[in-house]
Amino acid sequence: MTGAGLGPSFDPDRPAALRAQLGKPAGVPTAPATAGFAAIKQLWLRAGVLIAGFVGVLYGVEGVDTAVGGRLDHAGIEPRRADGLTGILFAPLLHGGWPHLIGNTLPVLVLGFLVLVTGIGRGLAATAIIWLGAGLGVWLTGATGSTHIGASSLVFGWLTFLISRGWFARNVGQIVLGLVVLALYGSLLWGVLPGQPGISWQGHLFGALSGLLAGWVLSGDARRNRRGDRAGIGASPR
Repeated sequence: MTGAGLGPSFDPDRPAALRAQLGKPAGVPTAPATAGFAAIKQLWLRAGVLIAGFVGVLYGVEGVDTAVGGRLDHAGIEPRRADGLTGILFAPLLHGGWPHLIGNTLPVLVLGFLVLVTGIGRGLAATAIIWLGAGLGVWLTGATGSTHIGASSLVFGWLTFLISRGWFARNVGQIVLGLVVLALYGSLLWGVLPGQPGISWQGHLFGALSGLLAGWVLSGDARRNRRGDRAGIGASPR
């Protein structure tokens, strides 16, 4: 036998490959699926470690502040004072006592984690935009003689980032996540209005506005791709 009857498309390695597939136990995931699951698991783990570490820093700072009689709180944002500008860097790390910090802990953990699982780099970039944007807004508009501290500006920024980013990117999964976050934490948004004395509504307001800005800026690639797709469709021949 010459083997000509097998035809020109015969692959001598194919029977071995078929036997390997048939011998593979049912339900064992393929390599790409396993790799994808591992990447998601690693992302969630990194996000959890980062946000837990950040909360640990908050508690450490508050412990030191308690030990020195609350003197660290003077490092917060002092509106329209040149030496108060440095407070933009420190204000989210400082709290006016343990009840203030404890009240912020759960929203920081939940919303911070959800922001980071959108992508570690993206989450850190969003946090930087919110941190600086909220601080600058407070410095420009806060009451003269006041000092503003607390991580609630981050909480409000993360909230609006999560709500808005899916809409800007036109991503269904992110929109669903945003709606869930809105349902759970949307009532917090009333905090952007002037209310209880001693509460930095300016920090809440500019944190929320900075979160919207972060959502818009960090969805730029998705928006450009969408415009490119529309342009491609419009230019296609009939």
